[in-house]
Amino acid sequence: MKTVLYSRNGSADAVLEFADKPIPEPRTGEVLVKLATSGVNPSDVKSRAGRAPAFDFVIPHSDGAGVIEAVGEGADTSRVGERVWIWNGQWQRQYGTAAEYIAVPEFQAVKLDDEITFETAACFGIPGLTAAHAVNLLASDNSETVLVTGAASAVGHYITQMTTLMGRKVIGTASAVKHDIVLEAGAIGCIDYKTENVADRTLELTSGEGVGAIIDMDFYSTSQLISAPALQAKGTIYSYGSNDMGAIDVPFRDLLFKSISLQFFLVYELDRAERMAAIDRLNWFMRSGHARTRISHTLPLDEIVQAHELVESGQAGGNVVLTI
Repeated sequence: MKTVLYSRNGSADAVLEFADKPIPEPRTGEVLVKLATSGVNPSDVKSRAGRAPAFDFVIPHSDGAGVIEAVGEGADTSRVGERVWIWNGQWQRQYGTAAEYIAVPEFQAVKLDDEITFETAACFGIPGLTAAHAVNLLASDNSETVLVTGAASAVGHYITQMTTLMGRKVIGTASAVKHDIVLEAGAIGCIDYKTENVADRTLELTSGEGVGAIIDMDFYSTSQLISAPALQAKGTIYSYGSNDMGAIDVPFRDLLFKSISLQFFLVYELDRAERMAAIDRLNWFMRSGHARTRISHTLPLDEIVQAHELVESGQAGGNVVLTI
């Protein structure tokens, strides 16, 4: 089968190689999926650039969609021919979705509604499930207004839509050129984090009340809001990332006296119950009739270098998907 792989870290044009590999045999409890699409996410390009491969080579990408072509022993034979989408395809594994085929445990191939394209489904694994789990966590509190950082990103765009569908009010942050994306997703306001004071503008947009929760993609920056009145007492920050992965100072006194809660999660490590709940939330969203997935570029697998460079630059303006 046709694949793309890398055996060392570096720039996309320097380390990504095309290769022919045997079609994997589905093992016990696995299904073999003939892939139609592969999603390219920031974590994929970061791994290629700087996370040393745990194997002699790695076929990148965790997300994708296609059709089940065969099953291993113990897997449901009736699923052959079923349209599916993949999550955690390459997480702690050698073979990802930048290939014609992938074999994964049966529960990692989720049935795909006929109305949803393979291109859209290639955006579900990381962006969709991250958003869905964040919104599931949010559902446990009674915050009326929520600040969503990076609301024009693939994850933030889904979060903004889902949270609005729940009946909550959303304020997003995004660069000025992406404000329309955030507002069209349902936000009541958008803050230009590059030129505006996020805390001050949040207070302005909430008539001085602040928000009860923040769903956050960059804890390094958002931690500065803990002391600001923009985050209400007894509020919660739900965070799934940070631009600085080192030690981050937080104001303990404000956390204590404002009874602020911090909730962190990594979408790759959701337990079985959390994963199923996130899939249910994502299905609810996609079947709502209001879901929109922003795909900025659909490229053939042969143009994977360009795809990685687009994601790495931050200029894609939406999801980047490869067709296989």
